[in-house]
Amino acid sequence: MNEYDKLKAHVQKRLSITEDELIEFCNAFKIVKVKKRQFIVQPEFVAKNRFYVVQGTFRAYVIGDEGQEHTIQFAISDWWISDYNSYIFQQPASMFIVALEDSVILQISHEAESALKQQRHVFETFFRILAEGTAAYMARRVITNLTKTAEQRYEIFLERYPDIVTKVPQYALASFLGMTTEYLSKLRNRRVSSKT
Repeated sequence: MNEYDKLKAHVQKRLSITEDELIEFCNAFKIVKVKKRQFIVQPEFVAKNRFYVVQGTFRAYVIGDEGQEHTIQFAISDWWISDYNSYIFQQPASMFIVALEDSVILQISHEAESALKQQRHVFETFFRILAEGTAAYMARRVITNLTKTAEQRYEIFLERYPDIVTKVPQYALASFLGMTTEYLSKLRNRRVSSKT
């Protein structure tokens, strides 16, 4: 399966689309190989692309006034990532997005995406479905952060995203869950000892 086959399967799972439309859609993307620790988005620069992860793992984060890193999002194979505020409004980014391992992505520029949406209604529908999914995910995340304990947030994350837990560094996961690395380590140890 090549890079574009994964994207085609991803699109076909979400809507009915012809083979010609799929080819047209895929032609708007460019394959990019990214090395571990390479940034694909940085603050102050406009995020000109959105990225579909073919293989690899990414982390999006911001740095607070005290120099503390706050993880906003992870992306693994078959997920999308960008600094969406920057990408959608074409204004300077506020996030860093970095590869946590050697990765392969398909990138589409803001201009190419806009052109696709104008050409065919089916492309506009696809990007609307993506936007709705992202909005729902972010709403769930905010609600979970406001209403659940740190331990509950960890358990929910483990249940929903078992693949990510093994791929991301502990400090990044702790920052995503809103806890210290030490506390996450304690939770992990407690979980392991309760199973033995």
